[in-house]
Amino acid sequence: MAADTRLPDVDAAFRSFAEGAGLMIWRADPQARLIYVNPAWTAFRGRGAADELGHGWKEGLHPEDRADHEAGLAAAYAKRRPHTGEYRLRRHDGAFRWVHGHAYPVHDGEAFSGFAGSCFDITERKEAEEQAAQALAEQEALLAEVYHRVRNNLQVTVSLIGLYGRAAAPACRPAFDALGQRVRAIALVQQHLHEAPQIASIDLADYLTRLAEGLGQLRRAGRIAVTVEAGRTVLLEPRTVNALGMILAEIVAECLDGTGEGVSCLTRVEVPGGPPGEKVRVRIASGGIAGETPQGVPRLGPRLIAAYAGQAEIAVSGIGTPEAPLELTLPAGG
Repeated sequence: MAADTRLPDVDAAFRSFAEGAGLMIWRADPQARLIYVNPAWTAFRGRGAADELGHGWKEGLHPEDRADHEAGLAAAYAKRRPHTGEYRLRRHDGAFRWVHGHAYPVHDGEAFSGFAGSCFDITERKEAEEQAAQALAEQEALLAEVYHRVRNNLQVTVSLIGLYGRAAAPACRPAFDALGQRVRAIALVQQHLHEAPQIASIDLADYLTRLAEGLGQLRRAGRIAVTVEAGRTVLLEPRTVNALGMILAEIVAECLDGTGEGVSCLTRVEVPGGPPGEKVRVRIASGGIAGETPQGVPRLGPRLIAAYAGQAEIAVSGIGTPEAPLELTLPAGG
């Protein structure tokens, strides 16, 4: 006797619900053959229900999506678990549209009787996601180009400062040295800002730790030591992190100015803990801030720090010594 290949019908309650639904709704039997599609489905596809039943609907699947969709559906049938997928389906006008489909297993008593599912058009969402991804890629490319140019310009500036310093009168050379080390520190601040995993929202403790390691190699390895202790995890905007980095770099530069070549320059950075929502505070203290700068080197630290803090609306108190640490209070939201 030949096998019965007729498709079973769906129950009246399911059909009554699906007929008036705005979503595309379908039912499939245990062999993954469609046994019902609702009017919203046929209106979308522009074909009669008879053409879509069985495996006829697969004629509308985009060729590039068919293998993945069938593999996912086969796994759902094997495990008899809900299945969600996104794929392109040809509309009545011939255009392929992205749809989001969800299917769930159906049982007739204890017996597995197939799957029921729904689909809806998500093409606009997909296009928006693609545009956002493209815009992000373009932004990252632009940031990379800007950083590359800034880095090259800073390297040229350091070289020029060195050349002029060597050609200057002996009394002027300390000022050129101080200027050169500050420009190198600025380059480090920008480098570690650019290398942050998420440029739009930067982890303060991670950034300060990486910057501290870089500053430690700024001049004569082993002379500079910057320690960071963070009691809380904070995500900040780039402008705030940039200002903090510039302030820390200036503190280290002032320490180098105020200590002899054979003296270690020790700087400590603390981010005290606090409850969520409380303003973030950063405390910086260095042992060399109170030292005397070489003759001819102006002490611009307080003015520079005030300028950097003002750019990011950071409140400042203290001078950066162990007795009077620099206290920085970040604006709400960072």
